[in-house]
Amino acid sequence: MYDIPKITRPSKDIIAQLKDIGTATVAGSLAHAGFRQPHMIGPVTQYPGKSIVGTALTLQFLPQRPDLFSEGEYADVEKQLHRHVLYQVEEGDVVVVDARGDMTSGVFGDMMSTYFKGRGGAGIVIDGVMRDRPNVDKLDLALWLRGWTPNYHVQTGIYPSAVNVPIACGGVQVIPGDIIMADDDGVVVLPVSMAAKVIEDSKKHAEWEVFSREKLKQGADLRRYYPLHADAQGEYEAWRKLNPIRNSAYPATSVKCSSNHLPGTMRRLRDSSSVARALASITGTAVSSGT
Repeated sequence: MYDIPKITRPSKDIIAQLKDIGTATVAGSLAHAGFRQPHMIGPVTQYPGKSIVGTALTLQFLPQRPDLFSEGEYADVEKQLHRHVLYQVEEGDVVVVDARGDMTSGVFGDMMSTYFKGRGGAGIVIDGVMRDRPNVDKLDLALWLRGWTPNYHVQTGIYPSAVNVPIACGGVQVIPGDIIMADDDGVVVLPVSMAAKVIEDSKKHAEWEVFSREKLKQGADLRRYYPLHADAQGEYEAWRKLNPIRNSAYPATSVKCSSNHLPGTMRRLRDSSSVARALASITGTAVSSGT
């Protein structure tokens, strides 16, 4: 019925390297490269503590016109394009919806969301709302929305018009195949061409941020340690010799996650009672969870 464009997905290795980088780090790195506003305004997390990195599948809504759209909810279900974006979902994908900021049309509900979860989708981002919250809450999905409504998707003034086309979501352009990263700070759009830069930037900052954080907890001068001043470079190098980095990665699996997140590049690591725990997650040293 519809000829839905296929997307090109970034490698799983790229996605894996991005999983432990917070959106604040991504937004900062992109800003320095000229992408001043990669953050979507409007969609916010519905389940604090969730974070996702995945490939964008897009769905566009437009205002209804009676000469172009007159279908009810179930008149001919295969004409409903919001179903067709879900048919494209592969494991780890993120469905991104330009619902025009509409607060009266529930883009997806319980059944569609269940299907999305069954296909292994990573999360849903909507500049608009969903419905059936009591049942959707039970699915343990990662959702960034404007809110909720009891209305179905074409009940009021908009309708799904295209799948896997460039859209604007929360004021940010999204190209099908872009990388979507979202956490408690919000949703950012990362062009695949910029992924390597973001990964490299995060590695540069990860080590000295741990050092600087330790100093700031001790009441040291913010001007000297954040960002790390050239005058403190020697001190940092001496600290690093005592805390050698085994590799450039900093896997979140080294330490259990909790609701207390560190800012910046270390936001996935647990904010424990001592900086040694954060260091251990970088160096690979075994640490007892203690909790």
